[in-house]
Amino acid sequence: MHDLQPITALGGQIPRQDTVAALMLTENPDLALASVAARLGQETACHKHLKALISAVPGPGECKTAKGTDAFWTSPDMWMVTAPFGTHEDLAAQLKQRFKATASVTEQTDAWCCFDLTGTGVEDVMELLCPVPIRTMVAGQVQRTSIDHLGCFVVHRGSTDGLRIFGPRSSAGSLHHALLTAMRSAS
Repeated sequence: MHDLQPITALGGQIPRQDTVAALMLTENPDLALASVAARLGQETACHKHLKALISAVPGPGECKTAKGTDAFWTSPDMWMVTAPFGTHEDLAAQLKQRFKATASVTEQTDAWCCFDLTGTGVEDVMELLCPVPIRTMVAGQVQRTSIDHLGCFVVHRGSTDGLRIFGPRSSAGSLHHALLTAMRSAS
């Protein structure tokens, strides 16, 4: 019998947390992710299901939240949906049940890593990393960008919640290094 233990994207048993001056970077493995893409001719029906799930259909650059579930726009008629892993380990299956033939749903949990960046000076850190207009972004906005040559999403969660950064899990170490290096440079 195998005795497998889950590990985080950075290879630890517990999420890594780094503090530099007034900034905190926290690895967040507690999210389930799934992509939802409206099928051709089913866009209106797909939008109705998404609206029932999170009370809105996020447009370009938007992230909407309801009942602990987030959805952000990734491309026309396509969204990334996130929810707490503890209650939504099977998020993709739950979404497939809800959307039925109106959307193609793909499991994304193990494809992405997530880091939460909070504290004073978050804007300075992001200006060193990518061309996101971080100083004009407000809560609920999301930008797709490149951080250290990695395709990432930056979600503005509000002044107290900071930023949530999604990047490819296969490059979690590189993304973490880039974020931590920028934190040290900015402080």
